[in-house]
Amino acid sequence: MKDKKVAFKTLGCRLNQFETDALASEFSRNGYDIVGFNEKADIYVVNTCTVTNQGDHKSRNTIRQAARKSDDSMLVVTGCMADHFANKLEADEKIDLLVKNDQKSSLINIVEAQLNGEIVDPAGYKKDKFGFGIADKGFHTRAMIKIQDGCDNYCSYCIVPRVRGRAISRPYSDIETNIKQVLDAGFKEIVLTGVNIGRFDIDNMNFEDLVENILEIPGDFRLRISSMEPDGFGDRFLELFAHPKLTPHLHLCLQSGSDRILKEMKRMYTAREFLDTSDKLLKMYPDFNLTTDIIVGFPGESEQDFQDSCKLSREIGFSHIHTFKYSVRDKTKAAIMKEQVPEKVKTGRSEIIREISHNNRIAYFEKMIGKQQLVLSEKAKKGISAGYGENYIPVKLDKDYPPNSFIKTTLQGISDGPEPIMSGSTD
Repeated sequence: MKDKKVAFKTLGCRLNQFETDALASEFSRNGYDIVGFNEKADIYVVNTCTVTNQGDHKSRNTIRQAARKSDDSMLVVTGCMADHFANKLEADEKIDLLVKNDQKSSLINIVEAQLNGEIVDPAGYKKDKFGFGIADKGFHTRAMIKIQDGCDNYCSYCIVPRVRGRAISRPYSDIETNIKQVLDAGFKEIVLTGVNIGRFDIDNMNFEDLVENILEIPGDFRLRISSMEPDGFGDRFLELFAHPKLTPHLHLCLQSGSDRILKEMKRMYTAREFLDTSDKLLKMYPDFNLTTDIIVGFPGESEQDFQDSCKLSREIGFSHIHTFKYSVRDKTKAAIMKEQVPEKVKTGRSEIIREISHNNRIAYFEKMIGKQQLVLSEKAKKGISAGYGENYIPVKLDKDYPPNSFIKTTLQGISDGPEPIMSGSTD
């Protein structure tokens, strides 16, 4: 389909980001021109999120934005909202194709069948959650590798098992091949992604086995672990961070510092267990960077429950806290719980957590001044480069370095603001 222009918009998690990158790469390899979402395109693809009310709102707005662009363009909606609100979206005449997560990897075949005038039923295409090709022409410097999909935890507030399905792991041989492909394409940082990656389990290989095997793959690269749950692994996993290729950063999802709320959420750990894990990491690797997610305003969350979250957040010192206001998700246990917290209270608690996150970030950055980081340059403009160090510290450099290159850097100071970053010197 030469001369056809396709634009992508991604909402939500890193798994969605990976899948968009992989789809864009496949369209590019097949002769399509990838353009920005605000540009004129023949095809607009919206990869949606439905984890929270805010995700729903952003997804709906993006769909409406794409629908207004041109009557001659094709509008494709995929992602978790396509599963959650299938009936409503199928009734929207402005949406040309609704592709659920199971068939997302077949999207180019579905689109081309539509362009060829065929009567298309996306549900009839092959279900393959790992059928995505190499993401070598996407929108990120790091190469994300999908190792797992779905979840069996059924936390009381979460809709993910309904829209992503049961947990399934990708065979190691496919993962290894995929990693070698992206290394051959020139990528220098690999990010493992999925819905619940710590529950990777296939062919007598668990998550620790997987990480250990990947670290032994030859090449000049580093390995980063994306968001994961704080259960399902032990000391062996923590010991792997001594390997020079494994970056000293984890995004461990706390959600609450109150044991009472964690129990109501159906989480599989206590606040004490989470703290013990963080203490072990920081004793083994004093500069280790921990980030997290916290939900505020879960049904029945008292002021004391909230203060427990604040206290634990300060004690651990998360350098970033992704804060969510609890959203009612239909057909979840939390949706019918009593004592729903008023929106105004949720908003106030969110602001407090964000302030704690900001202060923690400054404190962590101050501790890192004078230390070295190996920065992976991601973008350069007007003599200034920006990228991330191995500890997932954003660094600005006063020199123009080519993207996707490693630069040995000494951290010198902090640029304060809504999102503080560090400055670095290569002298």
